[in-house]
Amino acid sequence: MAEIKDPENTIVMETTKGSVTIELYPDLAPGHVARIKELTRAGAYDGVVFHRVIEGFMAQTGDVKFGKKGGKDFNPGRAGMGGSDMADLKAEFSNANHGRGACSMARSQNPNSANSQFFICFGDAGFLNRQYTVWGQVIEGMDNVDKIKRGEPVQDPDSIVSMKVAADA
Repeated sequence: MAEIKDPENTIVMETTKGSVTIELYPDLAPGHVARIKELTRAGAYDGVVFHRVIEGFMAQTGDVKFGKKGGKDFNPGRAGMGGSDMADLKAEFSNANHGRGACSMARSQNPNSANSQFFICFGDAGFLNRQYTVWGQVIEGMDNVDKIKRGEPVQDPDSIVSMKVAADA
């Protein structure tokens, strides 16, 4: 089990492939970390599918509107097009590297459009540096992220079973 230094800034995500522990970076991306924790504590990510998973690049999830299995608006064909009911976030770009296990917010062409969707990098994606907001790092369970079913869109996708702030677990 990963050593959790700061339970208030650690996420434990149970996926259909196993457990993933993510260390949050509130000093680097305070607004994004606050949003991830708020949605996590509301149970918004529970049941959300990994709708876009590209070999060697990243696994994307977090569409709490169209990507939540059992949700009133669940639509596999639209997963990846939605977000939460909260306002979009202002970009918090940094020099943090989009390396293996980096957790970063997805967004549209507008740099200030991140909302609830995020991705986990499989390998180095440094070309995203200073263009997307890194808010955390997988500290355990990257082998489980590697097992997530690939596709664009993914047929019969894997999902987040539950996501919790470690302090609440």
